[in-house]
Amino acid sequence: MYSVVIPVYKDEASIPDLLMTLDGSSKRLNSALEVVCGVDGSPDQCFQRLASELPTLPFKSRLIALSRNFGSFAAIRVGLQKASGPCFAIMTADLQEPDSLIIAFFEELAKGEVDVVIGTRLSRDDPFLSKVASQVFWFLYRKFVQPEVPRGGIDVFGCNTAFRRELLELDESHSSLVGLLVWLGFRRKAIPYKRARRRHGKSTWTFARKMSYLVDSLFSFSDLPIKVLLWMGSFGIGISFVFSMIVLWARLSGRIHVLGYSPIVLTVTFFGSINLICLGIVGSYVWRVYENTKKRPGAVVLREMEFN
Repeated sequence: MYSVVIPVYKDEASIPDLLMTLDGSSKRLNSALEVVCGVDGSPDQCFQRLASELPTLPFKSRLIALSRNFGSFAAIRVGLQKASGPCFAIMTADLQEPDSLIIAFFEELAKGEVDVVIGTRLSRDDPFLSKVASQVFWFLYRKFVQPEVPRGGIDVFGCNTAFRRELLELDESHSSLVGLLVWLGFRRKAIPYKRARRRHGKSTWTFARKMSYLVDSLFSFSDLPIKVLLWMGSFGIGISFVFSMIVLWARLSGRIHVLGYSPIVLTVTFFGSINLICLGIVGSYVWRVYENTKKRPGAVVLREMEFN
């Protein structure tokens, strides 16, 4: 059986096209298809429409509603947990990835030569600002987090049972799905594709969400912030030494008339700012450690339905 996992959030207008595409894919596959839809606290009628239309389709399906919006990573995790496998593929509900990409995922996994396949974008038919924001995001991600990530980033992937098991074992809070895919390793293959323009609605993957995801990825997979602290500390020591020499020279030459005022103000301002930055960076690491010690579930399932 091939299992397709689809996170759904504010995609009500895309559902008819999505189900039509899934129906066509099920006929093209040489094995049974299972579809697992995880509705991630969507405020529209996604769940109701899927619940009424999935039973009419000729493939097995599961419909899961999360109790609130936990994020697409959480919806994907729950979907992978519920899927039967042994081959899995992640598909977006907005249909910006071609259905042929999912077929290609399953064909590669069926060969048994790879454990995970990832879709890499050759181009994207998106609005200009969205395209620029995505390019900036993935440039920063490759530069500061994981250079081995493809230039176009990763939106969808497929995997076998072994990879899924290890991925689900990594129960991390405020982490990055892309980062975990790359960090796990395994036998991996990239499949290029052209990303289509969104047919319905507006993407909720805003620039602010991208930056939040980038920060989570940075603190989860890189020690760069700690290295920055070391660099800042070393720079601060150097500046302090130079500044001390200047103050000493000015004092001996009689150029300072108010004793102690200038060096005290400048030193307090400079090192006070550095201390605030350092506390913020260290606090970000500590907060993430604290969040993971709580052992809260990544998502809460509100209800679940199964259709054969």
